[in-house]
Amino acid sequence: EKDECSTAPCGAGQTCADPNPSPASLKDFTCTCDKDTSVQTTGTPATCEVDECATTPCGMGQSCTDPNLSYASQHDFVCTCDSDKSITKIDGPATCSKDECSTDPCGAGQTCADPNPSPSSLKDFTCTCDKDTSVQTTGTPATCEVDECATTPCGMGQSCTDPNLSYASQHDFVCTCDSDKSITKIDGPATCSKDECSADPCGTGQTCADPNPSPTSL
Repeated sequence: EKDECSTAPCGAGQTCADPNPSPASLKDFTCTCDKDTSVQTTGTPATCEVDECATTPCGMGQSCTDPNLSYASQHDFVCTCDSDKSITKIDGPATCSKDECSTDPCGAGQTCADPNPSPSSLKDFTCTCDKDTSVQTTGTPATCEVDECATTPCGMGQSCTDPNLSYASQHDFVCTCDSDKSITKIDGPATCSKDECSADPCGTGQTCADPNPSPTSL
């Protein structure tokens, strides 16, 4: 006798049966699909199933389900978004999400949040100022702060302080004289010193010294 199934002609996932293992009776073995016994061939391996999810057709961030692995049922796999199970597509990747914050629409100094990164929900991202969380906008960057000292408005010999960086509070920066901390001015350079010797009040043959070149000490 010659049992044709001894060489495993059907392959994995199939059951081979040789009804007549006689050398005079060849090519009469049957291949039956293990997962679908209605699929059977004689003399050749059966085409049992095609798991369409095996090639990861949905891509990253999606799960794939093939409801019917039968070779007769193809193009019926379902892609489901991991982030939103209600978003699905048959026979192709679903359009799962569009996180609008991924392009950094708010810019530096702001925090972006997209409450619903669905492709059907756009322009709902929020921009919140890092230093003033009460300032928040939806769909556009927030106007968070203006550091008025950034442009060095006080000039040389003075320090600048902006007590409130909020966009709603401007023209409140303070200039303080380095030589006399008591001399300050809001929203502009302070008048820090007045060296009375600059006008040469002593005249020739004399040395002038102004111990306190403050405008308050004349």
